[in-house]
Amino acid sequence: MSVRPYHHGDLRTALLASAERTLLEKGVAALSLRELARDIGVSHAAPGRHFKDKQALVDALALTGFERMTKELTAADHPDLPLQARLTELATTYVRFAVTNAELLEVMYSRKHDADISEQLRAAVDGTTTQFVQIVIDAQERGEMIPGPLDLRPRHRRRPPRHSLLRSPGHPHPRSSGLRSPHPDPPLADGPDTPRELAGPRTSSPREP
Repeated sequence: MSVRPYHHGDLRTALLASAERTLLEKGVAALSLRELARDIGVSHAAPGRHFKDKQALVDALALTGFERMTKELTAADHPDLPLQARLTELATTYVRFAVTNAELLEVMYSRKHDADISEQLRAAVDGTTTQFVQIVIDAQERGEMIPGPLDLRPRHRRRPPRHSLLRSPGHPHPRSSGLRSPHPDPPLADGPDTPRELAGPRTSSPREP
């Protein structure tokens, strides 16, 4: 058996690199700690020092993917750009990553919402949204985006929204001011005190001759 060289003490990295190649070529079903050990030329027991089972290996691949995605999104973000251009750069980077790493992305998102993932993996998942949240904060700061219910700016920098949909003394109802309420009133049912009841008995219209 020919031994493929890897740096002493870096077995984990070598195993992950081999696992990602297998993932790309054969899919997640083909992942095996024994086969990875054979691929890089170590004993069958060696991978167990880093991954207790296949699921631990898959989780490590997902962690690597999320960390790599965050790194690429961070590098692509340019805070000095206008909002639209900044979002375009970030969205383009995300799509490029997704297309280039389709198999890895599938592994990443297969574990994203699982309750039993490690805190490290959960933090890596959350890290992929950091740049998008920061874009919203910066846009609100510069007036490019009107803060709404989710005002993400620091509390001391927040201002009341320009338009409020809440009724208060001296302010018109959203309908009378031309604003559309996000929670329209439900239709009135037949019953006492409804407009139909208050209007009195219905009279039949005369028939045309």
